[in-house]
Amino acid sequence: MVLELEANQTQVQRIIQSKAFRTSEVHRNLLHYLAEKSLSGTADSLKEYTVGLDVFAKPESYDPRQESVVRMHVGRLRQKLAEYYRSEGVGDPIFVDVPKGGFKVTFDTREIRPEPIKAASEETRRPRKVAIIVGSLLVAAAACALIFGIELWRPKQPAAPAAASYTSPELQELWGPILATNRPLMVCLAASNGVTGVGTASASFLLGQFLAHRKDNVLLTRSDLLSTPEVIMDNVIFLGPAGGNRQMQAISTGQQFVLEPDGIRNVNPRPGEPAFIADHNPQAGGDADESHALISHLPGLYGHGDILYLSGNQISSTLAAVRALTDPMLARELVAKLKTPDGRLPRFYQLVLRVRSMDSMPIEISYMFHRDLSALGNLQPEAEK
Repeated sequence: MVLELEANQTQVQRIIQSKAFRTSEVHRNLLHYLAEKSLSGTADSLKEYTVGLDVFAKPESYDPRQESVVRMHVGRLRQKLAEYYRSEGVGDPIFVDVPKGGFKVTFDTREIRPEPIKAASEETRRPRKVAIIVGSLLVAAAACALIFGIELWRPKQPAAPAAASYTSPELQELWGPILATNRPLMVCLAASNGVTGVGTASASFLLGQFLAHRKDNVLLTRSDLLSTPEVIMDNVIFLGPAGGNRQMQAISTGQQFVLEPDGIRNVNPRPGEPAFIADHNPQAGGDADESHALISHLPGLYGHGDILYLSGNQISSTLAAVRALTDPMLARELVAKLKTPDGRLPRFYQLVLRVRSMDSMPIEISYMFHRDLSALGNLQPEAEK
């Protein structure tokens, strides 16, 4: 019995220290708390109210009927456990789960059958192995850049929500719908390699710096690991090309600009607008390269929450998309272009930026054109409390 208890505790620690949980302190704490209660035999008496007080530091006035933070994070904990056992934990002998309907953690032993070894030459294995390593390193670099940017600029003492400063009214207009809600914020990094991966890492640091004192509980994942429930429960920022992401494809209805490998497709060009805005090959010579950034603020799946898509095909264009929404002067210019004649900022929109760069760094970011997508009334998000 003692050996079984120690084995279960060891498995919990292995999960908590895994990559799947590394960027989510709230879920590490929640799993540790529920596991300890379960292993001590007291989990059956756990109530949502108690979990809210013990794990989420809720006040005694906390009412689970009015606030679903515990249910939401327990649901996400189940998703993260499933993610862990699909990847790092695929060979673990103990399966940890939190069955629906309660807070008790279960520990089930399982037989792990080794997969048959498939013959392959070193030559056929090496290219795929190198590609996987390079892609993983670039995504890891982007994740580290985001986290470092947040931690470097986050105040030592957390400020009250009302004290968050946007440094300009235009930044508040652009970011208010995304940050001034109770929904968690999920930053989703493009699971790509090559040039766009480096660009995502550079943009991640800048985004982390901006979010540091404006939003708590920023979650992090890769585009190939993002689940549909996470898109529904969170506000999501896609950073970098997300063309292969099925959730992004699911919300593509109504988009007027689409990022393609060589530029941006203008689905319904207006008079004087090109049907395709092509990037110029950065190897073509000249003093400066020219690429394009696409910013899309869209309603989430089934009208829940907000999706912000910041992307481009070059290092400079992805970085420019983030700068345009975090620099007060650029934000002022964009808001002036986006506003309707009656002074209203569209709830949802897409805009295209021209980006001139040298050595992969933007030196000039200018507005080209945009579309007001607020007419997508059936996709309007629910009012946030």
